[in-house]
Amino acid sequence: MIAAEGVSLYIVDDDPSVRTSLARLLRAEGAEPETFANAEDFLAFAPSISGPSVALLDIGLPGKSGLDLHARLQATRPEVSVVFLTGHGDVPGAVTSMKRGAVDFLLKPVEAATLLAALARAIDRARAAWSDKSAKKDIALAYGDLTPREREVLTHVIAGKRNKVIASEIGTTEKTVKVHRGRIMEKMRVKSVAELVRAADRLGIKPTPSPPKERPQGA
Repeated sequence: MIAAEGVSLYIVDDDPSVRTSLARLLRAEGAEPETFANAEDFLAFAPSISGPSVALLDIGLPGKSGLDLHARLQATRPEVSVVFLTGHGDVPGAVTSMKRGAVDFLLKPVEAATLLAALARAIDRARAAWSDKSAKKDIALAYGDLTPREREVLTHVIAGKRNKVIASEIGTTEKTVKVHRGRIMEKMRVKSVAELVRAADRLGIKPTPSPPKERPQGA
């Protein structure tokens, strides 16, 4: 049995017999997959996806290909793990799909054990991706609670500066910086500067370097 609890599974294939056989296999494993006949239908459905998800995509879909669909998912739903299926040995397509982050590229007809093994890897990746997305969302919400001054101080703190140095650079007292630092740590729910640095990095926040020291005249 694949451990798919809490993970949504989708099958996108234009061949009704393939959709039926894949769905039957997954239901035998305790899953409840949803099926789609083309990329357009799945893209119309994609905004409603919530939670860790895995998509089995036929690379040779009519209209938008499986590769086109994957590219759209990468742009709009990158947390969806993808396993490609193809009816012919498409080496360039396989290379492209793997570079874009697909979990696997399988040739139809695929043995059940091979497909289930690929799905197990995709499910693990989907859970990790969703957990990462949720954690980043929590960090962003916490950062949104910071005042403009606290956000400014944060960029100095993650640069590894002492309170005295920060106070001098932003024109305030060391005591005030200490208060700001404490509030930042509390609001961001971190217990160390190292944790704060990691949180800031996930949001793309850069540290503020110290200004260059003025060289003495005549030096």
